[in-house]
Amino acid sequence: MLSAKSLFQEILDNDASFRLFCSIAASGEAQGGWENGRIAALVPQSQRALAPKIARHGADEDKHGRIFHALMRKRGLEPVPVPPDTDYTMLLERHGIGLAHGRLGADRPLSEDDIVTYLAHSRVTEQRASEQMRLLSRYFGDHPDIGRAVRMISNDEDNHLAYCHEELLRLAYAGHGRTIQRVLRECALAEIRIYRDVSLAVMAHMGRVLRWSPVRNALLAAGIHVLYLWERVMGWRRMVTLEMPKRRDALGGPAPKAAEFA
Repeated sequence: MLSAKSLFQEILDNDASFRLFCSIAASGEAQGGWENGRIAALVPQSQRALAPKIARHGADEDKHGRIFHALMRKRGLEPVPVPPDTDYTMLLERHGIGLAHGRLGADRPLSEDDIVTYLAHSRVTEQRASEQMRLLSRYFGDHPDIGRAVRMISNDEDNHLAYCHEELLRLAYAGHGRTIQRVLRECALAEIRIYRDVSLAVMAHMGRVLRWSPVRNALLAAGIHVLYLWERVMGWRRMVTLEMPKRRDALGGPAPKAAEFA
């Protein structure tokens, strides 16, 4: 039966597909770590209280990258180059979503509007990350090899999403509400399109590694397109709402250290 659980189980059971999955995930987390680190260093004076939380966000992303590398080492695997069409983070940046890497590479302080853009982008992408990790945690949270890693990353992604809600609401109350809603909508509509394209690319690469039949490839592609249509019509709205989270000050304090996975 074709289900999310059976699909990921197949990827998990094969060394080549597992290595590709972890390599893609580790690369995205490392990029997120770099981006947050640079943003923390360039926060404008008016928002300096945010800098430790942004740095904590970046530290979490770096930790996740190390976890995925450790999961590969545990099976005696080395990372592989990430196919460009599966690079979610870079494709978002290339389509003008979030803050450009060229801007982050400069030693010029960001503006308050830049911080709004960063948080709105993060609110959308962390929604996706939180949902994906909750799904993996539901199916594989007790798995002897990856369960602990999945649970840890899932908890972090929930913290990141809560932090984005809380800080965007604070900025909305400070007068940035219209800008926040505009940027959230732009980010959400672009993200669902890029997520569709990346999902199709990842499944195509996995299909070649696992030698899936043309029929199975077509069914998976059709499912991805159906999800995109639902998100394009109404699902994107879940990415633009803001509500005060139950987890307050979710990124306050130092980042917890990564457990050893290898």
